[in-house]
Amino acid sequence: MSTSRTRLALAISATAIAALALAGCASNDPLSGDKPTDQSSDSSTVVIGSQAYYSNEIIAEIYAQALEGAGYTVERNFNIGQRDAYMPSLEDGSIDLFPEYTGNLLQFFDKNATATSPDDVYAALKEALPSGLTVLDQSPATDQDSYNVTADFAREHNLTSIADLAGVQGLVLGGAPELEQRPYGPKGLKDVYGVDVAFNATGDTTVDELVAGTIQVADVYSADPLIKTKDLVTLEDPKGLFLASNVVPLVSTDIADKIKDVINPISAALTPEGLIDLNVQSTVGQKSAKDIAAAWLSENGLN
Repeated sequence: MSTSRTRLALAISATAIAALALAGCASNDPLSGDKPTDQSSDSSTVVIGSQAYYSNEIIAEIYAQALEGAGYTVERNFNIGQRDAYMPSLEDGSIDLFPEYTGNLLQFFDKNATATSPDDVYAALKEALPSGLTVLDQSPATDQDSYNVTADFAREHNLTSIADLAGVQGLVLGGAPELEQRPYGPKGLKDVYGVDVAFNATGDTTVDELVAGTIQVADVYSADPLIKTKDLVTLEDPKGLFLASNVVPLVSTDIADKIKDVINPISAALTPEGLIDLNVQSTVGQKSAKDIAAAWLSENGLN
């Protein structure tokens, strides 16, 4: 056999073997035990972080369980600490999703920001975020300074808003010592709402002093479980005395569009009263974030 014919025979043989191998790889024979691979499926993992704060961890767990229910693989990186500790991981892509608070986050990126109302803060925040990060829909739920009175005091004076305090005499405001010099303290109450108050630095005993009647108005964080357990009324702030800090998902722009249909309905369903209730389940009921999140998702038809 000539050299050229030998080479031709070897080439034909190699081609036939390759064809058989390819046919074997492409086989969908149900008895073969091989399953076709879906190359279009997204197998990436969503890494979710949280602050070292029970309320923030509960929201992060709600995000996690909702995404898992939608078919995503989720990695939890909870209890990290404060912004200085976790923000680098968000900016470098190590964490994809984090429950945040609009006003405080805006001030983190723009210390000269002047917006205070929820919509203005949200708009300013979107502009202030660094490249690679964005926010999904903000929630009605907040975790921010708020002025509270007892339910009895609210009924007695027909109070629903901070503005209603203008007609009440002899008010004493209580809170942390620094509140006296804050822009939303006694001076802010006078300038924005025309409300005159004396001030008492009550610190950690603020709610106890309010219930006892030593003070009539208390600065309490709006998601504090004591608002429910002590039967307090949070006064509305229509003029934006306080910096709005609505719960908002901070997310990598790379996955924002992929997960928004799962996360945005959570933001819409989470109310101020609902967030307080979740916190009560944690602090009073001693339930785990996992159990609290599962029950909330079920109750809201989001699981």
